[in-house]
Amino acid sequence: MSETPTRLPTVPSTASPGVAWLQPVAVAARFVLQGSPAALAAAAAALGIPDADTAGRTTGDEATTLIWLGPDERLLLSWRDDASTLGARLAAALAAHAHSLVDVTQRQVGLRLTTPFAADLLNCGCPLDLDPARFPVGSGTRTLFNKTDIVLWRRGTDDFHIEVWRSFADYLQRWLAESAQDFTVREG
Repeated sequence: MSETPTRLPTVPSTASPGVAWLQPVAVAARFVLQGSPAALAAAAAALGIPDADTAGRTTGDEATTLIWLGPDERLLLSWRDDASTLGARLAAALAAHAHSLVDVTQRQVGLRLTTPFAADLLNCGCPLDLDPARFPVGSGTRTLFNKTDIVLWRRGTDDFHIEVWRSFADYLQRWLAESAQDFTVREG
């Protein structure tokens, strides 16, 4: 049975007081789309945003975002429409194209990591070079955080959106909270 999530587990109390740097993201409609360039362009047009057709980049606005996951694969996030409305609109736009459109709304959740030590904290468990020259604002990719598959999107210099499977969210939050103790002690 599918249930709409009402909240994400809170960040564990092992973090320093006031863990405002790690927050759950509002519930969003999430789809993984695979298809030809024409199918990807049709989906982007239906969303009213350009396709994320450059490796490792995102496109969109505060309400809808496309994250490039591969040459023929995108993660679609929408805070504007619920999954059934968005799914119907995308199905209509993609009817003439061979594609795979999978609703992953219930599979994963989003976390927002916003702190001056965000990139360093992520690098405690993520092998990507998060220097802004290598992973600038607007970058997005699928990667690993320790043993957890995540999608990482840099929204600002010290602002990251993390998509993680729901069953790994608590593990990821606890790991970040424990690792952050080293940074918060040095910052304090």
